[in-house]
Amino acid sequence: MLSDRKIALGVTGGIAAYRAAELIGLLKKRGAQVRVVMTAHATEFIAPLTLETLSGYPVSLDLFAPRDNMAHISLAKWADLFVVAPATASCLGKFANGIADDLLSTAMMALRCPILLAPAMNTAMWNCRANQRNVETLSRWGVRFIGPARGKLACGDDDVGRMEEPEDIVGAIEKILNPLRDFEGKRVLVTAGPTREMLDPVRFLSNRSSGKMGFALAEAARDRGAEVILISGPVTLRAPEGVEYVSITSAAELCERVLRAAETADIVIQAAAPADFRPKSVSPTKIKKSGAGMTLELENTTDIASTLGERKRPGQILVAFAAETDDLRRNALKKLEKKNADLVVANDVTRPGAGFQSDTNAVTLFSRADAREIPLSGKREIAEAILSRIAEMF
Repeated sequence: MLSDRKIALGVTGGIAAYRAAELIGLLKKRGAQVRVVMTAHATEFIAPLTLETLSGYPVSLDLFAPRDNMAHISLAKWADLFVVAPATASCLGKFANGIADDLLSTAMMALRCPILLAPAMNTAMWNCRANQRNVETLSRWGVRFIGPARGKLACGDDDVGRMEEPEDIVGAIEKILNPLRDFEGKRVLVTAGPTREMLDPVRFLSNRSSGKMGFALAEAARDRGAEVILISGPVTLRAPEGVEYVSITSAAELCERVLRAAETADIVIQAAAPADFRPKSVSPTKIKKSGAGMTLELENTTDIASTLGERKRPGQILVAFAAETDDLRRNALKKLEKKNADLVVANDVTRPGAGFQSDTNAVTLFSRADAREIPLSGKREIAEAILSRIAEMF
């Protein structure tokens, strides 16, 4: 699977650094060439000689090494893929903020190949706002993440922060370097983000959807060979390259564009969170505050998923999403039937790391045949799992 592929492996200063030896062995067994670059702190956990012996290449340590004072450039030009495992909070911060003060961070600045990071750190560090901001920044730039996983940590806690297993990291590497093309010839319609229902010129009703799940699905479908159209409500995300992108604001706009695009789509993935209600009347001027308060009269918006289900063509696949706070299974199965969907992606938005605006998610895929749980993972990994389940259907 990885014969003669060139993989640069960055190893940073975390307790999981010792697992780099196992990762190198697995990659070499699959035929890959591996060159290692270590931070100074990484050498406190595992000797460079160990990784040098296993990889068959000298380990790069010093930005100003006499044998190659341009090592950061040569590594960047050589690699088909750059992997950092473990990736500490410190290195994520450097990568996200353009700090280049050692060989690893300098090489990262010069890269033109795909990047895969396998974070490993204490749960509190992973959830820290600064770290999550860095993860979000890197994800937006197209950097891939695998993990962190839940498990026993060095501090004794059993929580999220453990580096993913080396076998799983190798699996992610294989997917990046040998991507599936199982959606070639398919036209995929994805919706994403919230809608805004105007109350007056300055106020609107909306929700907390960030659009990240829908964007991850659009990018994953594109990478698997599909022709993708992405229709999104107001978000702060950059439109993916290689995807037809349509921006909308209201649920009515979303409905109109989706129904039109669905006529030629093989697969419709309704990941957006359109408003269920809108103000019955919209004031042409700003509504002023009054001592008596105000009563807001709402009316239903069009149920887009149900309309898609009613119009579904033979062979067309409809995927609906269910963001729930209780009774996940019952509500998801009810939606599966009511919307005439083929698959419902359900998640408990009250669960830490699986709610709105998060970079991770944990979902259950409900079809008429079975229910499959996808544990807490990055949204790109969740997207790949959803697409693989759809691929089984066609």
